[in-house]
Amino acid sequence: MNGEAETLDEVPPELIRRVETALAEDRTEEVRSLLAGLSASGQAFVLEQVTELQRDKLVGILKRDLDPRALIELDEEVLDGVLEQLDSKDIAAAAHELEADDAALILEDLPQDELLEVLAELPPDERADIEKALAYPEGTAGRMMQRSLVKVPDGWTVGQVIDHCREATDLPDDVYDIFVVDATGRLQGSVPLGRMLRTKRPVPIRDIVDPDIPSLPALTEQAEVAHLFRDMNLVSCPVVDAQGRLEGVIMVDDVVDVIDEEAEADLLKMGGVGIDDMHANPVRTARLRAMWLTVNLATAVLASLVIGQFEHSIEKIVALAVLMPIVASMGGNAGTQTVTVAVRALAMGELTAANAFRFVAKEAAVGGLNGLVFAFLMGVAVVAWYGDWRLGAVIGAAMICNLLAAALAGTLIPLGLQKFGIDPAVSSTVFLTTVTDVIGFLAFLGLATAFLL
Repeated sequence: MNGEAETLDEVPPELIRRVETALAEDRTEEVRSLLAGLSASGQAFVLEQVTELQRDKLVGILKRDLDPRALIELDEEVLDGVLEQLDSKDIAAAAHELEADDAALILEDLPQDELLEVLAELPPDERADIEKALAYPEGTAGRMMQRSLVKVPDGWTVGQVIDHCREATDLPDDVYDIFVVDATGRLQGSVPLGRMLRTKRPVPIRDIVDPDIPSLPALTEQAEVAHLFRDMNLVSCPVVDAQGRLEGVIMVDDVVDVIDEEAEADLLKMGGVGIDDMHANPVRTARLRAMWLTVNLATAVLASLVIGQFEHSIEKIVALAVLMPIVASMGGNAGTQTVTVAVRALAMGELTAANAFRFVAKEAAVGGLNGLVFAFLMGVAVVAWYGDWRLGAVIGAAMICNLLAAALAGTLIPLGLQKFGIDPAVSSTVFLTTVTDVIGFLAFLGLATAFLL
């Protein structure tokens, strides 16, 4: 994507309110003028701030006056609503102004019949590029890549390449590397633009090509693409098909978007939210969140069953009911810290089979040390509160047990889920909460029953 920077200061709340007022009073020309001075991301921001009904009205007023680049900045839920207000000619006009990868992004979720109508409105060469992009699975290098690049035969001289760059009308706005291919289209390497400009015109381009450049198969997952760019500090990277033929190039701005998407997705999953539902309607939002709330309900019932086994102990020592949430809460918080580090390390490729044991041992040591510290603090507090050293010892021992369990669960659960092909960001927290609640209640109430009754 080719997004623009836009700070919230450039779209002040006053402007949003003026747009809303103009919409309510049907002052269409004022609406157009208010949005005309905004960048693409500014227009997208306004579309996301107004209500759904106001958004529909706004899109109906703007139509082709809406900056096409604003569409690629929109939240997915908002984009779907905007596209519903545009006909196939309007969508095709927007796609015509975008790179093939960005056009594919806004077209990918259209119904098949509407997609065909939009494609039919485009020139044949643009339609072919978009169809090729859509042929690759979503979230792969083939879908991300730009087909607009500088590709030259390995038999050319530097002078021929320079003349080609001067005369061609379909070159990208930003060029960092010249890609060199053989007669079959197989990638031979690249030449940085600066190196080529410093080389004499008669020199064959193959003499200055760098053959040892990284390339990506078109079906590479976008997370792997992001890792490669980060690890090798790339600005661009060519994409090749199964035969090594050059297909396109991925630019660093596309990868920044992917990194943002991956980080956002992991954050949402850690909270038990599958997608960003901020712009969804209440019924859809409730339905999306209900599944994990159901799982949480089941785990809460399990923890309650454990407490129920010690009902008589709680009746005899009321202090147990007061203190047991502390043990479970400390374990849950400690476990969340550990599982957050583990999930991030797995996502970044830093936690592997080679260092997994060392990581688990380190987190267990951290859990043990924190367990000792907070066992002492809580034990002293309980003795001062209730005047019973045995109760203080019991809660201290339970604290050590639960923080150790939290550390082990916070590392082993994500590792185990990944081993079975399950995204650890999605369900680690649910399983972790179950473990810390059950172990915390079991350790505290079990020790209390054994030593205080």
